[in-house]
Amino acid sequence: MTGPRQAEIRYRVDPRDVPPEKAARRLHLTLARFNELLPNLIKRGFPEPDPDTGMFDLDAIDLWRKSRHRSAQSLALAEQNTQPSRPVRRFGEKLNGGQGEVQRA
Repeated sequence: MTGPRQAEIRYRVDPRDVPPEKAARRLHLTLARFNELLPNLIKRGFPEPDPDTGMFDLDAIDLWRKSRHRSAQSLALAEQNTQPSRPVRRFGEKLNGGQGEVQRA
């Protein structure tokens, strides 16, 4: 007889909020260097840690990193551009040469 089976992981969940060690690693810095640079980084718009948990948002860090090399306007436009570049036709229109619904006999 074996002991109780541990719950199996169904899928991996990557956290967005991470401790300072992982935020530092995202910038390829040691924790000591990250803590040394953090006040200046925050002055430059680096996302501050959550006031309750002290965790840093990785998505906000990535957005900050990207924004250093592009204008803020182009960043905003890139995030808003979620529509397809050309109209999407319905499947039936494709089959019927763009003439609308497929006629059934």
